[in-house]
Amino acid sequence: MSGFQRAVPRAAGRPATRRGGSGVHTDGWWPVLFVAPLLIGVAAFYLWPIVQTFWFSFTTFGVFGGQTFSGVANYVALVQDPEFYTSLGNTLIYTAIVLLGVPLAVWLAALLNTPGLRFASFYRVLFFLPYIAMPTAVALVWRLIFNGDYGVLNWFLSLVGLPGPYWVSTPGFAILAVSIVGLWSSLGFSMIVLAAGLKAIPPELYEAAELDGASPARRFRSVTVPLLTPTIFFVTVVTVISSFQLFDLLYAIMGPRNPAMPSSMSLVFYFFQAGFVDNQQGFAAAIAMAIFALIGLVTLVQFRLQRRWVADV
Repeated sequence: MSGFQRAVPRAAGRPATRRGGSGVHTDGWWPVLFVAPLLIGVAAFYLWPIVQTFWFSFTTFGVFGGQTFSGVANYVALVQDPEFYTSLGNTLIYTAIVLLGVPLAVWLAALLNTPGLRFASFYRVLFFLPYIAMPTAVALVWRLIFNGDYGVLNWFLSLVGLPGPYWVSTPGFAILAVSIVGLWSSLGFSMIVLAAGLKAIPPELYEAAELDGASPARRFRSVTVPLLTPTIFFVTVVTVISSFQLFDLLYAIMGPRNPAMPSSMSLVFYFFQAGFVDNQQGFAAAIAMAIFALIGLVTLVQFRLQRRWVADV
């Protein structure tokens, strides 16, 4: 029996152990020791601020510091504040417009992935530069383009006889202008991620579709898009999460004293206004928790719906 046991190899995937005089020895606390810095960082800079903000949302801060427990008063005030629904609507409009860049990024990524295309890497860099540029620098350039008196956009509109508005200071047009900039600046990131997804599609599938007589447009619809849906889903989730955090681009393009800001503010600007301008930290904490819950809810809905259109590859 002992000879038979020595002849049986150790099962694949079974963790290695060391046997000594006191029995089986494991790796002990070494794995925990190596992972501990990461866990401590996540707990200190992510989990604890969430817990602390959640507690602050049930308190009211005094003028000279300190806080008192106020129950759900901040949340009641939040749902009764019309500015909350205005900022939520603006955030949803911005998110919807920026999401329009995802199908455009799919088309551009497929175009840049064309075999034999010259300077493809150069084009990718050009599209990616706006994503890594400083939001303040991007805002300065686009403020010149949107300028109501001497902007390039209004000059083009005047060529066809259309009057151009003051884009960044007119309610309604301001959030549209910021959304256009957001779409433009996020296009590069989406293209790079989608281009990486295109590299994972086997070229044999395109060759088989071409032998069957499929046109380039048909190959794009029947091969590229279905096999790229996991990457499209990832880009969509990341785009929605980042769009719900709109602040720096809005602040840099419009400015806090812009007359159109009350009707164009985002959720994060609404939080900034309450916490750092109006000095209502408890109310601002309630806004932050509402943003956190909204992002979690929208992401959950996206993961639920992805079963209907994302291919299992």
